[in-house]
Amino acid sequence: MTASLAIPDSPARTRRGRRWGVIAAAGGAAVLGCAWTAAALINVPDPVTLTALAVIEPSSVGTWFPSRIVQAPARASDLPARPRPILDRVPWKGKTVPLMDVLAATHTNAFLVVQDGVLIHEWQRVGTGPETLFPSWSVAKSIVSLLVGAAVARGQLAETDRVSALLPELKNGAVFGQITVRNLLDMASGIAVPENYDPRHPLTGTAGMYLTRDITAFVRDNAHLAFKPGSKGRYRSIDTELLGLILARVEGKPLADILSERIWKPMGAQADATWNLDRPGGVEKAFCCINATARDFARLGLLVADQGRLNANRIVPARWIERIMTPARRDVDGWQYSAQWWHAPGGEDDDISAIGVYGQYIYVNRETGTVIVKLSDHGAEQDEIDTLAVMQTIAADLAAGRPPASRKDP
Repeated sequence: MTASLAIPDSPARTRRGRRWGVIAAAGGAAVLGCAWTAAALINVPDPVTLTALAVIEPSSVGTWFPSRIVQAPARASDLPARPRPILDRVPWKGKTVPLMDVLAATHTNAFLVVQDGVLIHEWQRVGTGPETLFPSWSVAKSIVSLLVGAAVARGQLAETDRVSALLPELKNGAVFGQITVRNLLDMASGIAVPENYDPRHPLTGTAGMYLTRDITAFVRDNAHLAFKPGSKGRYRSIDTELLGLILARVEGKPLADILSERIWKPMGAQADATWNLDRPGGVEKAFCCINATARDFARLGLLVADQGRLNANRIVPARWIERIMTPARRDVDGWQYSAQWWHAPGGEDDDISAIGVYGQYIYVNRETGTVIVKLSDHGAEQDEIDTLAVMQTIAADLAAGRPPASRKDP
């Protein structure tokens, strides 16, 4: 499927996209007139799936797409739970309000706080629990970064490698020959696949990549540049999808298997996750769509907080943790960014976040030893700075009450 790319960027909608339900509804409207035949012709899911995607909550979409299992180990790593009070009133839109009011206003499904490796607060919406799988949305991008870091450390990849050399079947050397792995990591590829969506072209941009049943063809057919690679930062989900294709190529196995072997099993995940595919047996949607428990998302945050280690077991190279902790030369849509991780406004040097549309967060503050997971069904890109300010405030409050011996040395 070839997308029309004559769509200008919208400054208000460039980081993590608009509501997928709207996209699906538009896509559904585009194909339902001709129903199943039309859906097959344009290579998108069937009309029943498209209709469902238009009405269900974002947290329920994972089961509507084919997926590949990310196997967990036979035994989970210890995540001790010792509940204790956390800050119960937090800043919100210029006021101080109860934390539970913020969770309700942002349609939160799960909210976990971990300090120094101990789960001190866990709240989950009625109807969900520790075994519930929640979609990551773009938090998956940050997880892909950890896999890239491991591949770089093993010598399978270099940040200076060019896409054309790694994926020659994409054919367009004039474009992919200019783009490096580093460009993809820092959202500086220049590929003209916008995150915003024109209702006149509902199956273009990232929406088209999300719905297509052939991601590789989509990437190949959208090899056009909006600017010179490396010259600026602009959030593009296709950059992460290319990283996923590259990882699968250099490792010689599907992305879900790589995640299982390199991170999920070594970090001691408590449950199998799933990674949604473009079609049965197909390619992972690397830019989104890992479905996992809230506690396993917390374990990922702990991995970053502890310099890529689980106890004495090195899982992610320390140099890669420093890579993501150090902002890249160019901001991405007004925020500091590095290797698929966000450095939010108002944060500290040791404060980074994985963020997904609809309010998915893994917030990591290494200085205070804090990891916060928030998984929601909130509006796309809505209240992000205010939400992160809540997490920053909770982390600071925890640090104030932390025993001096536990604090990180300056």
